[in-house]
Amino acid sequence: MRSNRLSSTITRTAIVMGCIATIAAGATAQVPDEPSAGGANAPLNIPANPTIFGKSDPNNRRATAIVNGEIITGTDIEQRLALIIAASGGKIAPDEIDRLRLQVLRNLIDETLQIQEAKAATIDVGDDEVQQTFDRVAQQNFQKDPATLEKYLIGLGSSSASLKRQIKGELAWQRLLRRNVQPFVNVSEGEVHEMMDRLKAAKGTEEYRLGEIFLAANSETRTQVSANAQKIVEQIKKGGSFVAYARQYSEASTAAVGGDLGWIRLAQLPTELSTAAAGLQPGQLVGPVEIPGGFSILYLIDKRQVLTADPRDALLALKQISISFPKETTKDQATARAASFASAVKEMKGCGDADKAAQAIGATVVANDQIKARDLPGPLQETLLKLSIGETTPPFGSIEDGVRVLMLCGRDDPQVASGPSFDEMMSQMQDDRVNKRAQTYLRDLRRDAVIEYN
Repeated sequence: MRSNRLSSTITRTAIVMGCIATIAAGATAQVPDEPSAGGANAPLNIPANPTIFGKSDPNNRRATAIVNGEIITGTDIEQRLALIIAASGGKIAPDEIDRLRLQVLRNLIDETLQIQEAKAATIDVGDDEVQQTFDRVAQQNFQKDPATLEKYLIGLGSSSASLKRQIKGELAWQRLLRRNVQPFVNVSEGEVHEMMDRLKAAKGTEEYRLGEIFLAANSETRTQVSANAQKIVEQIKKGGSFVAYARQYSEASTAAVGGDLGWIRLAQLPTELSTAAAGLQPGQLVGPVEIPGGFSILYLIDKRQVLTADPRDALLALKQISISFPKETTKDQATARAASFASAVKEMKGCGDADKAAQAIGATVVANDQIKARDLPGPLQETLLKLSIGETTPPFGSIEDGVRVLMLCGRDDPQVASGPSFDEMMSQMQDDRVNKRAQTYLRDLRRDAVIEYN
């Protein structure tokens, strides 16, 4: 099960660079309530076909603002934008940059409001604490020392100051929620037992771990939002980071964790989304799907069966037997050598004979007995899980990388999942309610803020 969301600072900070974090199992898609009979804007009495006076365009302005007296500069915007572009592998179309820049501005406004609210509540996050978190992020998520990470960020067009400000905002907000929200969220034992009973009743049914990008829309904005959603889908299919786009564009509460809905059953989703997700395989994307209140883009991270052991969690002991080709090797020569290699592998008598037989044909052997099947590429997972001890996969590789096979030397099957404990389930339910309250809290801060745009 995933760790408590309020204490996962390091993981959540790394999301901006494309790292996926997980959230509560059983979280649902964030879909706005259905409009009332009088229409969503009935209290405002907005005419159906308003006449716009003047040429003011809120989407055509310089990306700077003053939030309750605190300035967000153009440099702040550009440095944070550089992080997002890097997380997407730099594969963002020029016409998307301006739209992304405005979303970054909105995120920085929220971040500023969160820091200001924490300060007003006498919650202070010191520079030393921010630096310690930055150092851990450098080591754990980038495999770099802090000084090297600083140079790397500068090379991207960003800075360590930009990432540290995000860290400070997240630490301050989490601490504020622990003080002002979490103590007032209660989950009864009866609710937990009821949820656990439901989980047991669903044993054997499929669960999906989905990512969602939700864009709100009404009848007036439907066409434009649909077009924007389609552009996001196209960018992700070209190699953009789903997590980065979810964090910047999604209007669901899961945006902060890269759109991750956690493990859910399709019945928990609106009919439109459950139908769209039913045919997905891990790694596939679908959308935009129109639902009440807007459009959703779904990404299937993984799927499993409830309270049932997943064969992909089997721990495998493998030997990789491989040959390489000299640089001048032609395609025909490589094909002939690979065929000879495949024949020799078939003659090997299990893992005990592999090292000696490999040496005789000029192959190398690398052993590893702690590999989870799910950590291997999809096609290899299916192949290996069907092998008996001592059997090998078909040869795979290329002239550049060489040709190799994997020999199965052992397999420890996973135990049947018992599901979350009572305490884990209660923690998950509490986290979900805290995050719903947090969304309302932030909405109130936006409503009361004094914001000047330049």
